[in-house]
Amino acid sequence: MSWNPALEPGNPDDVGADAIATLIIPRSRDIGGFEVRRALPSPQRQMVGPFIFFDQAGPAELLTGQGIDVRPHPHTGLGTVTYLFWGDFHHRDSTGADQVIRPGELNWMVAGRGVSHSERTTAAARSGPNSLFGIQTWVALPESHEEMAPTFEHHGKRALPVLEDKGVSLRLILGKAYGQEAPATLFSETFYADVHLAGGSRLPLPDNHEDRGIYIVEGSISVAGQDFQAPQMMVFRPGDRITVVAGEGGARLMILGGATLSGPRYIWWNFVASSEERIERAKAEWRAQNWGQGLFDLPINDRDEFIPLPD
Repeated sequence: MSWNPALEPGNPDDVGADAIATLIIPRSRDIGGFEVRRALPSPQRQMVGPFIFFDQAGPAELLTGQGIDVRPHPHTGLGTVTYLFWGDFHHRDSTGADQVIRPGELNWMVAGRGVSHSERTTAAARSGPNSLFGIQTWVALPESHEEMAPTFEHHGKRALPVLEDKGVSLRLILGKAYGQEAPATLFSETFYADVHLAGGSRLPLPDNHEDRGIYIVEGSISVAGQDFQAPQMMVFRPGDRITVVAGEGGARLMILGGATLSGPRYIWWNFVASSEERIERAKAEWRAQNWGQGLFDLPINDRDEFIPLPD
């Protein structure tokens, strides 16, 4: 599908440097040979539109027999988005979902009032050397949907709209942008896309969303005459027409945003809520371990272990 002609790239040098409202350098940590870089939440900014958590997982190279094992753990008040560049994950959750995700596909789990899930490298991948590289992000739910029943959707690579033109290839993962709409069920105005830019190519950001951000996964881009390298996230001032230009070596970006929520969110461990009372209730329910009797159960096919509530 060719690029939407209604959004012609502008001149990036027409944009002032103050169009970048926030610049975030993600925090990096090594968890047993596996690197995670966290851009949201940050000291500078809690959310971009409804996006409240943004982690780059990897890149990591794993030996035969090795893999990632994220044991069953809970969520409330958010939707989790798993999107991979390399590798695979076997997702299981307490809705009964049991789904392997591979590069270019979408796993969209809406926690609502409470869900638990696990994500593990598949047995097939562990049979030889394997790799993992992807993005894990959370979308905070509006107050009207914080107490909804949990749901899960998987959308394959071919189900996600792709736009290509003049050195730009964009896969729309969530929401609406550039005249296209991704298939996942959403509850607030959102957009999220995976973008490849050839060297020197230009990308106009959607101008019909209040909050807009870019995370540089690989390579570099120029904005208003300034160069930015991976890994960095920038959030732009609402209303400005923004076009970015890829550096000589090209770039891979995640672009994200949408409407701001009606108020701030409390976030503690894996729980997100519009009130502290909801957070405290979730803590008590997970600590009690009354599986299937309250907010939480364990995944049907992964019940032998779980991550306990932090001290």
